[in-house]
Amino acid sequence: MATRRNPTARQARMGTELRKLREAAGLKATEAAALLGVNSAQMSQIEAGVAGVSEERVRRMASHYACVDIELIDALAAWATDRTRGWWEEYRGSLPTSFLDLSELEHHTTYRRDVEFLHVPGLLQTEDYAHGVFSHRVPELPHSEVALRVEHRMRRRGIIEGTRSVPYEAVVHEAALRIRVGDRATSRAQLKRILELSEARHVTVRVIPFDLDRFTDAGSAMVYAGGAVPQLDTVVRDAPYGSAFVDSEAQLGSFRTLFRRVEGVSLDPARSRDFIHRLTKEL
Repeated sequence: MATRRNPTARQARMGTELRKLREAAGLKATEAAALLGVNSAQMSQIEAGVAGVSEERVRRMASHYACVDIELIDALAAWATDRTRGWWEEYRGSLPTSFLDLSELEHHTTYRRDVEFLHVPGLLQTEDYAHGVFSHRVPELPHSEVALRVEHRMRRRGIIEGTRSVPYEAVVHEAALRIRVGDRATSRAQLKRILELSEARHVTVRVIPFDLDRFTDAGSAMVYAGGAVPQLDTVVRDAPYGSAFVDSEAQLGSFRTLFRRVEGVSLDPARSRDFIHRLTKEL
């Protein structure tokens, strides 16, 4: 059983889900290892995502763990057989691992929801806007890395602009639309780009205006990526040294509730488009 030095977030998640199934069955790792005919060290490697696992072994584990959720088992089995090495691998060793993990997550997502308060969501950003975001990091990034990050972000847009085009919803605060990351022309082009994308049937953009009373969810910025089944959903949040991937059932439930709440207080898509159009004319 070959081991990985640095498992991706997706590979680590696979191990986590298998551990959750074992714990739900009330089995210790040593007991599960005995049922599978492996030693404790191998079991630990599987659950840490350090060692790969076959579809056959996933189904054996599910059987031993008395898991009857067929959709979840099938989804995990599909993960086990997926050997995709996507376009993001071109950036391995050049960009932080969290960038690649996010790209891989997006590649497999079934739908995407964003909530942003200070910046336009990454998937909606123009090249100039993204360049402005990455150029003002402290400490400053080398020009070559800024260029790589912008290029990577532009390629990520393929999940809503390409042939696959997953359903996408974004709730954006007025502050993010008004803050000028670049100059006036960059801001105008960015707003126009949002309007263009929102014309697609699979893209929905909603705006939370400044004049909303009693709004207390300004700390709820998030990226919500839908999995093949709800248990495999993932929330991505910005952290001081990269992105934090959240996948516990309780936290996912909280973020689903938060999204419904901010969606409920935002303007509907038609009014949001009118709102963005007015902002564009002001520039």
